[in-house]
Amino acid sequence: MTETTEKAAPNRTLYIVLGLVLAVAVAAGVYYWRGGFDQSGARVADKDKVDPDVAALMAPGPLPDIIIGSADAPNTIVEYASMTCPHCAQFQTEVFPELKKKYIDAGKVRYMLREFPLDNLAAAAFMLARCSGNDRYYPMVDVMFSSQESWAAPGVDAKEKLLQIARQAGISKDEFNKCLADKELFGKIVKTRKIANEKFQVDSTPTFFINGKRLKGDHQLKDFDVALGEAPAPAEADKGKTEGSTSTPAPADADKTKPEGSPPPSPAQ
Repeated sequence: MTETTEKAAPNRTLYIVLGLVLAVAVAAGVYYWRGGFDQSGARVADKDKVDPDVAALMAPGPLPDIIIGSADAPNTIVEYASMTCPHCAQFQTEVFPELKKKYIDAGKVRYMLREFPLDNLAAAAFMLARCSGNDRYYPMVDVMFSSQESWAAPGVDAKEKLLQIARQAGISKDEFNKCLADKELFGKIVKTRKIANEKFQVDSTPTFFINGKRLKGDHQLKDFDVALGEAPAPAEADKGKTEGSTSTPAPADADKTKPEGSPPPSPAQ
């Protein structure tokens, strides 16, 4: 009887260990797609932030800037955003069309979006936009921001939803998997984020720089009007009510990004 019990005990232990391994594996999949970036760093107070050196801000980064607008435009807007940031989606769907019509299409502004993912899901979405090609980058960004609630909401199958979006853009499942397995691309997106945080004090999204000056306010068209000299600055009392009110906080220490160099896993074949 004792001998039988001693032989059975390791089997039970094995089942328990295998169960724990499976649970960790499942959790890891959720972690890669829903987490991955440390969200606990101390942020720099807005009053303590300084505007970056324009030459440093505009220097070539890990990824080439995809620019829309005239190369001869007198003003430059740089936006750092996360694809899973609700405030970024609000800006892209409600404010950006007005900004584009009034300033970009009129030849007054050239605009570029830079990646500052708040999590691996946002990084994966940016990877798909990059993989779609320069001419389809912004259309992909527009589609993902406008449909953000369908693929970035908790409880949804984000991988499957992103695959559906990719297929609509002409990206096959094999291309989708290959894109999300691109460690070099993922690493460049993480490095872009790291540079923004460490050199330019970006710690929330969206963050805008207009001709090197950090945009204040609630990121509505009126704030761009002021920054571009098209409208007078509001009274100080009014500025205090809205400044910094529509940004999603991000970790202040980009060095703590645990998945650096490890892209989110591709969907199962």
